[in-house]
Amino acid sequence: MAPVVGIVANPVSARDIRRVVANATSLQIADRANILLRVLAALHACGVRDVLMMPENGGIRAHVERGMMRAKSRGEDLYPALHPISMPVTGTVADTHRATAEMRRAGVAALVVLGGDGTHRAVAAECGTVPIAGISTGTNNAFPEHREPTITGLATGLAVTGRIPPHIAFAGNKRIDVSLNRGANGGTVTELALVDVALVTERYIGARALWRTENFRELYVTFADPEAIGMSAIAGLLEPVGREESGGLMVRLSPDACADTDRHHGTTTLHAPIAPGMMATVGVTDWRRMPAGVPFVPEVAAGSIALDGERELSFSERDRLSLTLRDNAFRTVDVAAVMRHAGRNRLLTGTPVPADAAF
Repeated sequence: MAPVVGIVANPVSARDIRRVVANATSLQIADRANILLRVLAALHACGVRDVLMMPENGGIRAHVERGMMRAKSRGEDLYPALHPISMPVTGTVADTHRATAEMRRAGVAALVVLGGDGTHRAVAAECGTVPIAGISTGTNNAFPEHREPTITGLATGLAVTGRIPPHIAFAGNKRIDVSLNRGANGGTVTELALVDVALVTERYIGARALWRTENFRELYVTFADPEAIGMSAIAGLLEPVGREESGGLMVRLSPDACADTDRHHGTTTLHAPIAPGMMATVGVTDWRRMPAGVPFVPEVAAGSIALDGERELSFSERDRLSLTLRDNAFRTVDVAAVMRHAGRNRLLTGTPVPADAAF
């Protein structure tokens, strides 16, 4: 059977408070539809004929379908058939969870995701073994790599049609599992983060996005990229940790950003880009590697927990909180590896390189 690809396009990503306090990008619905049309054209060129899509009330699908109809009226066969998932639309993250689960059960070969770190986290919670191909359309985009959507669609199409060996086409990714055991028989809450978990002293959730650094106390990251933005930028500018490396990094923060640069005897002052166009000064008292599979118990007694830049949970002195990093927790399409393999083996030409050719 021909492979089917699923699409999750968040119509409201990049609309949090960081658009006000910083200079974060806000994509219009037409821009998101344009991105999808580029992805769909690339998938079709690789032989993908059917695509499932999460329904939404923002108007993305309507714009996409108009673009498809214009191409058809010109006699051009550019796009696969688009099939919306049959489900109610709530306008909340529950839509992403349900659509992802429905597509997984329908047997999609991959999921193309348009959104920021939060959208990708919601998809990863439900995708199981289905690989994700991420496209950045959020405020902070540390997890989805910045790349032309046509190339992401092309790599996804090559991967799902079997033209790329699976060990090249797909890569394992890390996540942090958060376990919060509520006191007084409150039960256990489990969550996950793809990039970072930040603990802040504020108990209320309020405006969920993080941007006030004076309340930061502890930070746990799956990877630490000096080119990233957001909370993970703090870790990346202290000790880089690659996406492909096992384990992550833990950072302890101080409200006092002093000038002492000796982390063993005081506070290291760090200037980090925590949001688009927003540099913040943070004090760092300690940092260390976070090995995979080892539970970490934070020192912060009470506050709130931010997952991939957004506050989701509050906790008190009565609760027990632990964080564990997992290697190879879910899969993504390795776009760079796919395109290198396609180029080296001339997969998009009429004369592919013989399988036994040496490079």
